[in-house]
Amino acid sequence: MSDISYQLIKKGLDVSSLRQKTISSNIANANTPNYKVNKVEFEEHLQKAIKGVSLIKTDGLHFGASKASDVEPIVKKRTNTMYNDNGNNVDIDLEMTELAANEIYYSALTQIINAKLSSLNYVINR
Repeated sequence: MSDISYQLIKKGLDVSSLRQKTISSNIANANTPNYKVNKVEFEEHLQKAIKGVSLIKTDGLHFGASKASDVEPIVKKRTNTMYNDNGNNVDIDLEMTELAANEIYYSALTQIINAKLSSLNYVINR
């Protein structure tokens, strides 16, 4: 399959997996002195690419995306907050909320891809 919706769903599943690992790492480091939370940014960049606001890549080493399926997730540190006296900024409540939201996101994407593959299977076997 090479249509754009399949590619975007696949990319979304990959991002969800990365986000799961990132959030899990944040939770595991809740008591690590000076640990700064990592956050995966993707959807904002994807929306910009879909609206045509993204930069055009003229070289593989350039930043930007020529199409929505080329958008890659970015993992950034959140450094502007501090929740503990030891310099750590992990907010367990926020991390657990983001973990739950990510699980819903992943579940929705798997339902969408399953429906898409089911309809393709129906057409092929009809």
